[in-house]
Amino acid sequence: MPASLVLTFAIACGLAVGNLYFAQPLLNTLAREFGVGAARAGIIVTLTQLGYACGLLLIAPLGDLLENRRLITFVYACSVLALLATVYAKTFSAFLAVSFLLGLTTVVAQMLVPLAAHLAPPEKRGRIVGQVMSGLLMGILLARAAAGIISGAFGWRAVYGSAAVAVTVMIVILRFRLPQRQPELAQSYGALLCSLGRIVRTQPQLRRRSLYQAALMAAFSVFWTGITFLLAGPLWRFTQTQIGLFAVVGAVGAMFTQFAGRMADRGHGHILTGGALLLGVSGVALTLLDTHLWALAVGAILLDLAVNSSLVTGQHVIYGLSPAERSRLNTVYIASFFGGSALGSALTGLAWTRGGWPAVVALGAAFPAAAFVYWLTEASGVKAKKAEA
Repeated sequence: MPASLVLTFAIACGLAVGNLYFAQPLLNTLAREFGVGAARAGIIVTLTQLGYACGLLLIAPLGDLLENRRLITFVYACSVLALLATVYAKTFSAFLAVSFLLGLTTVVAQMLVPLAAHLAPPEKRGRIVGQVMSGLLMGILLARAAAGIISGAFGWRAVYGSAAVAVTVMIVILRFRLPQRQPELAQSYGALLCSLGRIVRTQPQLRRRSLYQAALMAAFSVFWTGITFLLAGPLWRFTQTQIGLFAVVGAVGAMFTQFAGRMADRGHGHILTGGALLLGVSGVALTLLDTHLWALAVGAILLDLAVNSSLVTGQHVIYGLSPAERSRLNTVYIASFFGGSALGSALTGLAWTRGGWPAVVALGAAFPAAAFVYWLTEASGVKAKKAEA
């Protein structure tokens, strides 16, 4: 698998998943545009992520059934149509509807990652998946910065219009660069979807890793949704462009994704997971010092590092469970990931309205703290197995 192809996968994933996060730094702007409050504006992020979760359950499993290159480029093309529909949305209800559709079609990112895992040699799978995921995570983080900067200069509709152009270019590149892959699975679409329940029942490691990641992603979403209200508020009075530039600091955490992949390849994923959960709690808690910009920036970096490390470690674990079911394993894992994200963003507006930034911090830290308690039960089991050996 040449380095240029890995880079293509990484950029394609980043462009795709970035569509889910354009709205976060624009919430204040969108609230004013459509005449709604902060709590209702937060629903935009929630519906986009719920659309993504539905896409994971209904569309992503097709990666185990249909020819991958054709499927990926078709779904990516549907994402362009959803972006263009967002540009022309005139009412809040219409914007919510197209936000859901945008999330639904952005699921193409989770077709690319399993395909990269299939193409990678087993001994390098963690590193290559880590490289691809670093592109995906950079897309999540830089999407906020790009949205803030472009919106500040040209208006919020230009954000979605420019994304449509970039994705169109990427579709052409993927059509020429992606190898064809026809899965050997021969069953109906209904049977394929029904098999998801069996996979969840029979794979305890998948259930555990899904819970860890859902908790961290809930904290991630709470922080990055809430920070928009804090930075735009009377304490900091940041402009749209400044909010976008602040989001760049989170990209530092994505730089360690490849390191996490290498650690997972060497068998250190278990301890890395526990450390990531504690790092998530610490990063969110640090931002209680909300009068210090350095504390907000360092907290953002620590939280993003925690999410990235746990994500890559989890994928390394689940991709080794059943190679023939990688798309469906990834579907369950990432669906829980974005389910946690949707829950976090849905609760953030309420937390901000009721208790301001301290309530947002408490909500964000509670998720990884609870997951760490659950991780301790796994840690006890690992110690018991070592003692028996």
